[in-house]
Amino acid sequence: MGSLSKNMNVRQALRQSMRQKRRALSPKQQNIAARRLLAEIKKRPLIQKAKHLALYLPNDGELDPTPIIQWCWQQKKTVYLPVLHPLSHNRLWFVRYTQYTPMTRNLYGILEPTTPYRFIRPAKMLDIVLLPLVAFDKNGGRLGMGGGYYDRTFSFIRQYNAQKPRLIGLAHELQKVEKLPVESWDVPLTGVVTDGGFY
Repeated sequence: MGSLSKNMNVRQALRQSMRQKRRALSPKQQNIAARRLLAEIKKRPLIQKAKHLALYLPNDGELDPTPIIQWCWQQKKTVYLPVLHPLSHNRLWFVRYTQYTPMTRNLYGILEPTTPYRFIRPAKMLDIVLLPLVAFDKNGGRLGMGGGYYDRTFSFIRQYNAQKPRLIGLAHELQKVEKLPVESWDVPLTGVVTDGGFY
């Protein structure tokens, strides 16, 4: 078995076990984790200075960034949500999100803004992207759901050594692993914030 297929098998097994772990958290545990996450986020100068931030709406036991979204609105920051790109396979658009944004469910059943083109912000023009993950390690390795949406959308960061946007993963502390098998197409994170701290 080649190292690539071995890595893929390891990643798939890890993906399944981590998704089960985070789905097993009770609503009370999720609420506590979300509040702790917000407290950690507020400490980060990088996030305090940012004006244009992309976040996500939680799904499948992901750590809930809704309190961060509300805090961003209070701080007069502009918030964007990912939308599945209608033309480019496995890529994302980022659409401005407010309390009044009309929403629809995408093919994964996740709520996303109904896409008015005038509210799209190019990925390169975002300051920070707070993105979900399934597992992470202390070196900035990220394991996602396996669709490659974020890696393809932000491949320009790796390709051109771009300084913006900064990609910061959000995760439950229990999603941390010692070392992830990393592939050449994986876009590294600036850091990961959990309900237990910053890596």
